[in-house]
Amino acid sequence: MALITKAIKGTQDVLPSAVYENQFIERAMTDIAGKFGYGEIRTPVFEHTELFQRGVGGTTDVVQKEMYTFEDKGGRSITLRPEGTAGAMRAFLEHGLFNEALPQKVCYVISCYRYEKPQAGRLREFHQFGAECFGTPSPAADAEIIALANAIFDFLDIKNLRLEINSIGCPSCRAGYHRALREYFEEKRDELCNTCLERLEKNPMRILDCKSPVCSKIAADAPVVIDYLCADCAEHFESVKKFLDAMCIEYTINPRIVRGLDYYTRTVFEFVSDEIGAQGTVCGGGRYDGLAEELGGQHTPSLGFALGLERLLLLMHAQNTPVPQPERCELYIAPVGESASLEAAKTVNDLRLSGISAQTDVYGRSLKAQMKFADKLNAVYTVVLGDSELQSGEVSVKRMDDGETTKLSLENFVEEFLELSISYSTDSLTDLINSENPDFSKFIGGLL
Repeated sequence: MALITKAIKGTQDVLPSAVYENQFIERAMTDIAGKFGYGEIRTPVFEHTELFQRGVGGTTDVVQKEMYTFEDKGGRSITLRPEGTAGAMRAFLEHGLFNEALPQKVCYVISCYRYEKPQAGRLREFHQFGAECFGTPSPAADAEIIALANAIFDFLDIKNLRLEINSIGCPSCRAGYHRALREYFEEKRDELCNTCLERLEKNPMRILDCKSPVCSKIAADAPVVIDYLCADCAEHFESVKKFLDAMCIEYTINPRIVRGLDYYTRTVFEFVSDEIGAQGTVCGGGRYDGLAEELGGQHTPSLGFALGLERLLLLMHAQNTPVPQPERCELYIAPVGESASLEAAKTVNDLRLSGISAQTDVYGRSLKAQMKFADKLNAVYTVVLGDSELQSGEVSVKRMDDGETTKLSLENFVEEFLELSISYSTDSLTDLINSENPDFSKFIGGLL
């Protein structure tokens, strides 16, 4: 077989055999966020390019090197979103959500696009869960949004994650820090890459985020921003730590965290793992008090985070984290003959409308092949339906795990099968509770 094309480099297909993991994680994250007061928002996959140039920052790698930008048929510059915050803030401003009770809390699960060298945990099309809190300057909000991310990791039973926090101050105190950085990097100008030479004049903090090994080594001894915080920013950071301490959330201070986007101010944080290689930052975020003004709105102190789903799955696989399995086929009806096929089609349709996962033959298999197929489906029950069953008006329902059979009438089959299925599910649930299975709570959480 010679395909005319394959998936584009840096993208991947998620097949039905694996997609249930994504669905479980996404549902868990949005459900937990809902308990923190975050409602889901959905924004376009592409925006006007200036949204990201202004919001993300012209000196970032994202804007300078990684955005998928094109001109549409109307001659407008359009960009596939490289991250979610700018689009969410644009929607907040455009639809006047600042007139509602503040803070406004939103969350989302989105695809993002960056032209980077593909590697484990870094794709050109990737997916993020994000949470944004618009309209509060309080350090309590900083701690709460960190607590939200922490609650997600706790629910998923992710181990060995480090929460690292820092403050990068406000524009006022960063001015002094920028001067200190320029003085430091000027002495090493000849060793910096061309991109960092440009950053030296525009935004020297971006040099700290350079991926070049040479620049990274130079940046390791650069002044740290936390030493240059103004009194207000220092007090804010101390308050964030007090709230985290009150919630018993462990953290370490990493004065080297600056994050990769220009809109951050004050608190920044990352959840980091050592188990998935170079792309160890699973979740990152912070405060961005000036973003609304940068996009043409009024001053709106805000904050948020993004959690990479591909990196999270890598980590979960590395730790063998259990995930509830997808719903099994509850009943497979194997028809023999045309009349039986018609009756099977009607019955499975009625079952599905009643909430039962049911299947029948749509391929034209022999009875033996159908039973093999039912076994591959891991069906809980099977029924063989032929002329004799149609004449008697009665079928034998076989439970596949132990071979036990139960007679049910065709006339009231849906109602009787529902009772049978509920009875078996209740017995199985009781057995699970009595087994004191340590994964029981997570299993139930995945079903709810």
